[in-house]
Amino acid sequence: MTSLTGLFKPQTEETPDNDKLVDLFRNRAELKKEFAALRTEKYQLQDRIKQHEGATARVQQKMDHLESLLLDRDWVHNVVAFYQLRRLAAHCSAKLTRFSEQLKQQREQRIQSKAMSEWNAQRDVQVAEIERLINERRLKTQLLEDQLQSVRHKFLTLNGVAKMFRGRNLEEEIDGIVRQIELSQAKETDLLSTLENIQNEAPPDHQGLDDATKRSINFMILAFVQQLYLHFEDDNLAAMAKEASEKSVGAINYGTKYECDEIIERIEKRWDSLESVTDFADIMQTRSKLIADHARFRSDTDVVPVSSTVATLYAIDANGLVREKDANLLGDNYFGVAKALSR
Repeated sequence: MTSLTGLFKPQTEETPDNDKLVDLFRNRAELKKEFAALRTEKYQLQDRIKQHEGATARVQQKMDHLESLLLDRDWVHNVVAFYQLRRLAAHCSAKLTRFSEQLKQQREQRIQSKAMSEWNAQRDVQVAEIERLINERRLKTQLLEDQLQSVRHKFLTLNGVAKMFRGRNLEEEIDGIVRQIELSQAKETDLLSTLENIQNEAPPDHQGLDDATKRSINFMILAFVQQLYLHFEDDNLAAMAKEASEKSVGAINYGTKYECDEIIERIEKRWDSLESVTDFADIMQTRSKLIADHARFRSDTDVVPVSSTVATLYAIDANGLVREKDANLLGDNYFGVAKALSR
């Protein structure tokens, strides 16, 4: 019986050794997770090191190539001409970017100013109407208070017999006037609260430019990039600057030292003359309108025209004479015009 009783005894709780074993397995699993995470991080860092080493090697290769060109007396002048042309492309790109940002800011300020003006005018109308109602309410309250004073005076001046017959009616009339005054004052309080809410109302948030405005801005940007291209078109400077911005040094041979010096001199002259031009606003407006007349879009919501529809260059002289030629400045992305456009 003793042995049978032992078989059916409830099991004892886990021993401390079992708890330690469970904790050991848990700690082992956590360590495996941490080790896996560290190993993944190690591989990521090794990949980044390889990428940095590759980038450093490429930069060093370019530096070595540039040094070899500068040491070669037949190429050193080409290097100078190349970077002057690249500088021209960068200057034109920066000038186009500034023009684009200023134009966008002007349009946004104009639209915001118009929206604020309309909002202020609407609020002034609302304030004027509420103030009119408040004044009417105060006048009505004042008339009621005068009427109350008159009725109370009548009541106080009644003698015994008259007070017996008319006193009750006058008391009811006084109570009615008091209720009207209280109601009028409550309405005035509501009107004052409404007026305060209107005066404290925040102006509407700026919603940004609409599609029509963005298109108008883009037409002006395209007109401006045409202006830059036409100014540096002589001696093929615009195309040479674009080529220099897209190729690496040493990929283009501009000729002898004399020919390279001529290129640099022409760049300086054309750039100085560009900075002195200030009266092309009317020409820009005319060119922008011509571009807009021919521009087509892929959809009603697109704001950047199809490049082939704005591939006509409009050269306009001081007398307004327009000469046309083919030049897809948007498609060829001259001076980074695609990035400067409003989206």
